[in-house]
Amino acid sequence: MTVQDKIIAILADQALLDVSDVGLDDTLDSLGIDSMGLVETIFAIEEAFDITVPFNANAPAESGFDVTSVRAIVAAVESLVKERV
Repeated sequence: MTVQDKIIAILADQALLDVSDVGLDDTLDSLGIDSMGLVETIFAIEEAFDITVPFNANAPAESGFDVTSVRAIVAAVESLVKERV
């Protein structure tokens, strides 16, 4: 399973959607994931990939972790996974 597949599965689970309903250009808002859901998603991503996501729920725009779209989240996680190695 690729990073992209895992991220989509995590987001689909959080949004109570089928993975086929989650596209790379979707936003968390379009998936119905609110700020609490975002925090839960970040925890799930950290656990799934054994990484620490630089995310501040109080100031998400200043976190340096792009959550503007599914594609951006995938790219950010891929980068963090590469740094871990």
